[in-house]
Amino acid sequence: MHYTELPKDVLEALQKGVVIPALPLALNKERKLDERRQRALMRYYLDAGAGGVAVAVHSTQFEIREPEFDLFEPILRIAKEEFDAFTRKTGKPIIRIAGIIGKTKQALGEVESAMANGYHAALLSLGAFKDATNEEILEHCRAVAEKIPVIGFYLQPAVGGRKLDVDFWRAFANIENVVAIKMAPFNRYQTLDVVRGVAESDRPHEVTLYTGNDDNILIDLLSEYQIEVGGKVVKKRIVGGLLGHWAVWTKAAVKLLDGVQKGEYDNDVQKVITRSIQITDTNAAFFDPAHNFSGCIPGIHEVLRRQGLLEGLWTLNEDEALSPGQLEEIDRVYGAYPHLNDDKFVAENIDRWLS
Repeated sequence: MHYTELPKDVLEALQKGVVIPALPLALNKERKLDERRQRALMRYYLDAGAGGVAVAVHSTQFEIREPEFDLFEPILRIAKEEFDAFTRKTGKPIIRIAGIIGKTKQALGEVESAMANGYHAALLSLGAFKDATNEEILEHCRAVAEKIPVIGFYLQPAVGGRKLDVDFWRAFANIENVVAIKMAPFNRYQTLDVVRGVAESDRPHEVTLYTGNDDNILIDLLSEYQIEVGGKVVKKRIVGGLLGHWAVWTKAAVKLLDGVQKGEYDNDVQKVITRSIQITDTNAAFFDPAHNFSGCIPGIHEVLRRQGLLEGLWTLNEDEALSPGQLEEIDRVYGAYPHLNDDKFVAENIDRWLS
């Protein structure tokens, strides 16, 4: 499937910029799939105004693919059914993104499953290519892009990614079926490498930029990059976010992006800086950089548990848990920034989502 074959309204929404949460995995105390709560999460994101959901990604836990769990297909299917129901009811364009990992054989198999379930694009993780050359990785990306539109993924090394230089991103952006890049290196220099690579490619205006930098969300959304290429200035903006952080307090995230797009932050630098610091502070509590992000998935789960969307913090990896002091940090930011949460919205709708 070529990106020009996507529904026109879906492609236009992606290019304009939307909120795309990264779907968490809902488990019960036996660490088995809790389908009722998994569906409730999808309904929450869609009703909150998200323009898409990324399924089977890091927040969904990469372990879903392991034979003892075998949850990759079930999660794709459950999300598909909720996408379908929401689209039938509202007619709203929703971007369906499937996380794709592994070497080429595995990745192409996952792409087949994603396409069979009606997904629009692959968020392509390159964590399996730790020591590969640029050309080896690009060959893999081209193989996937022959089958499905691709969203590039610059994932920070702390949670399984690797460094990729500007030459890689320039060549990656030249792959015809690349539609977007999620930038999540949590690093200003490496984020700039992506933007510059896209600007210097032959397709600077066909590749849409999304932030995955959970530590710098608002500043990314307000940034316009101006890159000189061949004597001309190429302007690129980061139009939306595909974020694990937006798996919680999603209604507030939709309000934030809407405010950015309406220019509400354009004339108040202090307001921008203050709000940006507040969001980053909450992310530090949820994502646990104090312990090299080891508590990031349980941190997301804890917020969803407090709201009643999840029953507990269980993950497929029994060793994964909140870090020392992380619970107290979540308590602190919850009290410090009540305007950033969407607890009222969740409380008003959770019974319906769980029904």
